[in-house]
Amino acid sequence: MSSNETQPTDESRRRFLGSGVIAAGAALAPGVVLTRIAAAKPADQPVTSETRWGMLIDTTRCATGCTACVEACDRENGLDRGDEQQSSPGQRARWIRKVDLRDKATGHRTSLPIGCQHCEHPPCVDVCPTGASFKRADGIVLVDKHTCIGCRYCMMACPYKARSFIHEELTNQLPHVPRGKGTVESCTFCVHRVDAGELPPACVEACNTEGHKAMWFGDLRDPNSEISQELQSYPSTQLRSDLKLNTGVRYRGI
Repeated sequence: MSSNETQPTDESRRRFLGSGVIAAGAALAPGVVLTRIAAAKPADQPVTSETRWGMLIDTTRCATGCTACVEACDRENGLDRGDEQQSSPGQRARWIRKVDLRDKATGHRTSLPIGCQHCEHPPCVDVCPTGASFKRADGIVLVDKHTCIGCRYCMMACPYKARSFIHEELTNQLPHVPRGKGTVESCTFCVHRVDAGELPPACVEACNTEGHKAMWFGDLRDPNSEISQELQSYPSTQLRSDLKLNTGVRYRGI
């Protein structure tokens, strides 16, 4: 499909995300209810492909046992509010998870956070039957909760296991992070912060506050941005680079 053919769909999604709030408790699909959705980006500041948001994670600075980034993500996006009923602990939504790797030859251990990699060619978008999974022009991959039917094809397609499914009813949600039973969700790069110009995302801010400074966030297309300077200065890699997804999250030290 050509870029001209996909443009109307992309434009309609962006218009939807900037359309303000919907009435509380509006029914979306069978078993899917959201409380409200916050405006995404001011109309006079459109999302463009001139920017590509990305993240760099230095695993040599990421402390084993530290979960500051995970906890900050939970607080910022309302995943820690205790309002989600779960049949089992494994059902809890988690947008970032810490993974410990061990080199079998040397025994060296590496700790790193993993979430949505915000791919340039996201498999989750390719398999979504409704277009609910989509990539913005600035590289951020999101889920439109109003068109997500909960089929979970995107969860199966994601090679990073970065998406969660909401099994039960939710209450007491945050206005800027709409969530709903029967829908899929994942890291958004704290898109509400990005669109408001309040950088960096909560995980990066928490990592810096803890003194680790293992995470950078910024515009990968700006050669003068701090993240671009770091990427130019030291080698980095993508998780599953063999898939050629051109991820927006890069890692150093693995």
